[in-house]
Parts: sequence; C-alpha cells; structure tokens
Amino acid sequence: MLQRMRIVGGARLEGEIAISGAKNLALPALAAALLTDAPVILSNVPRLCDINSMLCLLDFIGCDIAHRDAHTLEIMLKDTKCTEAPYDFVRKMRASILVLGPLVARFGHAKVSLPGGCAIGARDVDLHIKALELMGAKIELDGGYINAIAAKGLCGCDISFPIVTVTGTENVLMAAVLASGQTRIINAAMEPEVVAFCDLLNRMGAKISGQGTSVLVVDGVKTLGGAEFDISPDRIEAGTYAIAAAVTGGRIRLKNCRYDDLTVFFDTLRETGVCCERNRGDVIVSRGEHDIRPCDVNTAPYPGFPTDLQAQYCVLMSVCSGAAAVTETIFENRFMHIPELARMGATISVHGKTALITGVKKLIGAPVMATDLRASVSLILAGLIADGETIVNRIYHLDRGYETLEQKLSSCGANIQRMAGQR
Repeated sequence: MLQRMRIVGGARLEGEIAISGAKNLALPALAAALLTDAPVILSNVPRLCDINSMLCLLDFIGCDIAHRDAHTLEIMLKDTKCTEAPYDFVRKMRASILVLGPLVARFGHAKVSLPGGCAIGARDVDLHIKALELMGAKIELDGGYINAIAAKGLCGCDISFPIVTVTGTENVLMAAVLASGQTRIINAAMEPEVVAFCDLLNRMGAKISGQGTSVLVVDGVKTLGGAEFDISPDRIEAGTYAIAAAVTGGRIRLKNCRYDDLTVFFDTLRETGVCCERNRGDVIVSRGEHDIRPCDVNTAPYPGFPTDLQAQYCVLMSVCSGAAAVTETIFENRFMHIPELARMGATISVHGKTALITGVKKLIGAPVMATDLRASVSLILAGLIADGETIVNRIYHLDRGYETLEQKLSSCGANIQRMAGQR
C-alpha cells in the first residue's frame, strides 16, 4: 500500500529537533565492513529504507549483522557467500554501487548490477569503472551488470576525476586501501562525509592523507582490522529543518548540528533575513515576523551550496519579498519539484539550469506528487505554509533519507500525518 502525507499549513514551528546520523556517511561505512574479517561497529546509524537496503545486500553477501540497539550496528563478514550485488537489491538504491570497490579490492572479483535510485539526472558509474580499470581491473558490462576481475589484485595509480563525485571518491578509496602501492585521487570530493569516511578507514588501519582537500593520497596495506565509529549528524537533514523554521517564521533548535559543515548554507539564510545562531553544539534558526529577502544561489560541490538543499531553498524563495534565481549545476533533472510547487501557487519558471522565482504572499494547499527524495521534502515544507490542506503522494522517497520526519515536525507544532494511499 502506497502512503501519502497530509499537511494543514499555517503553524509556526517552535521547538527542538535532534539531527539523525548522516545517511551519506552511514552507507559507505557499511560497505567498508567488506574490507575486513574483524567487526565494524557503527553508532548513530539512522533508521532509513536506504540503510535497510544496504544491510540486506550485506547479508546476502555474507555479513553477520547484529543490532546492539536501535542505532548501533555490528557488521562482520564471516563467510563470503558471493561477490555479487543482484539487480533486486541495487535497483532500490544507487549507493549499492559502493560494494564494487571493496569486493574487487579484497576478493579480486565482483558482479554488481547497474544502480537505480532517484531520477534526478545522469549519475553515471563510468567514473567508478574507469578508475578501477586504471588500477588494473578488467571490466565488462553484460546484461545490466558490471563484471570486474582483478585476479592479481589492484595497483595504485593516479586517478583524476573530470568532475567531483562523492560515491566515486568513496569507491576508489575502498579499492585503494588494499591495492599495492600508492594511489592519488585528484579532484576528490571534499564533503564532510568523505572526510569522516577517511577517518573510519584510517581507524581500520588504512593510510590515507589529504582529507578535506581535493587530493587524497592512499598508501595501500595488506589487511585492515575492525573499528568503532560514530556516524556524524546529517547536514542535509539539519538544513531541511532550518528551512522549515525559516519558512514558517518559527524558531527551531537543531540539536547536534555541525555549523561548520553548512557554513555557505547558513550564510545564505542570513542573507534572506533568517537568524542562525550557534549555541553549545546546536544551531538555533529563527525568523520572526519580517519578510524573507530574495537571495540568488548556485549549487556547487562542497564547500558550495548543497544540491541536496536546492529544492528546499526553492520553497523559501517562493514566498520571498522579491525575485531570486536558483541555478542547479550538479544534476540536470533536479527541478522536478517545480511543477508541483506551481500547482500550489508558486511563481517559478525554469530556463535551462536556472529557476527564476518571484515570491508570492502565500501558497495554496493542493494534491502533489513526490518525484525524488529532496523534492518530496520540499513539498512537505510547502505544505507547512500553504493555506488549507496539502496531500503529498508517493512519500516512500522520504523514508529513504529522513528518519521519523512527521514526528519531528509534529513535535514543533506542525499539523502533519501519514495516511494510507491508493494501491
């Protein structure tokens, strides 16, 4: 049974929200358990559909998975049943491609289905494949699968990405830590999740330097051990709830929010007239009665404005006191929320990579359709400020990336509830 979300707008959100662990760190951290026979213990793991999908895949490969508590997992690869990631697992989540690097590095072969995931544009795995080929793997694409073989192991080399790729960087890192010799990853992703992931791998015995820069240097080792690791808070979730406070004219304390991971984002919010205050490890976001000022943004790889917050920011600009341009430079199909916002009264037109937004005084509740994870939550935010009732259909996307979203928003005064939908 498909589910939908019902929101009645108009409530000013006030309260506090605890930020969950970062999905985009937890997923590669889970894949890293394939690199060792020792247990990898991860705490602050969010309870999400994408996490469950990765755990099912790891179980299929041969990992023992123990739940120490609701957010702590112990993963241990005791008996490798196979080195395959079948289509039925991978089609649900493109991050499943992250098992490719560790399987080839450790076992010399892997068969991984080409991935699925949100339909927000081309996110080709070509960069992953080409990098592994440079490291000595022989790769064939056959029947929708990537067949990779490195019978004599992988060899370190220089890998220069033509564009920044987060999962590509993470996959190559996992391949390089067990490769012979030194690997340099040039134009590597600098996202906080990648920096933290390097920390996990180093705790397991890897030798990685250059974290936080565009060049990562990996000196391969023969084996890795286990580690205990705490998943850092999700900066995209934090940014989403920050916009919830801003757009409703409320005040929300974001518990366990790392301000420095979102500096450009918070600076942008300040330009719109929103107050963003650090407070003992938390961030307090508030707006009050004054209007939202327009502010143009261009998405960019870290440390730029996150593409994963673009859709949410469009909602804020849809009720600003003027006009703003939001330019998407990462994914070409990441404006699929725009027609749905227009159904709610937003004045937005798309010209190539740029959405031109003229603020309106109010949005109107309407039935809308979610197309991907971030588009889904942007429609929830729109519903929070719309007159009347908004029904967001196909909300299964939400559960891939937001833990207990309706409970967190309800605790701050939102009128929101999950409902059964049509089959």
